[in-house]
Amino acid sequence: MTGTSPGTPQSKFVYVTYIKTTQDKLWEALTSREFMAQYWLGNQPEADWRIGGAWKIVRPNGEFADTGEIIGFEPQKRIVIKWQHEMMPELKAEGFSTCTMEVEPAGKPGEESMKLTVTHTMERSDSKLIVAVGGGWPLILSNLKSVLETGVPLLRQK
Repeated sequence: MTGTSPGTPQSKFVYVTYIKTTQDKLWEALTSREFMAQYWLGNQPEADWRIGGAWKIVRPNGEFADTGEIIGFEPQKRIVIKWQHEMMPELKAEGFSTCTMEVEPAGKPGEESMKLTVTHTMERSDSKLIVAVGGGWPLILSNLKSVLETGVPLLRQK
């Protein structure tokens, strides 16, 4: 996914969840600004959803938490983001990471069940950024699942 060669140091976080929804609804949840506002814990992801498009996460106070570029985009299937953290100097100093979101049907044909896999990698050992996103992604993705299945986020902004 990141184009690393064998032996390249890498840190990786992978999260897989299964959601009772349709592919169209899950894709909308991943790419619609209005929908993302429901589950990103008060932050607002914004993107130009095309290869080469800008991507950022805006905090409630207007600061950019993260910025980057869409480097892979297959509608209804896959998004790849070149991701740079902006707020904590020690995390920003690590450089760019890569976040891949993959959507695929799950269960029997005709069932409204989807598998979402989020893989966040960085070409360095013991990345503090990957540790940080490893704490954040489960909260965000649990909220996403809850919003899609019940209409209500599991966790609210503090």
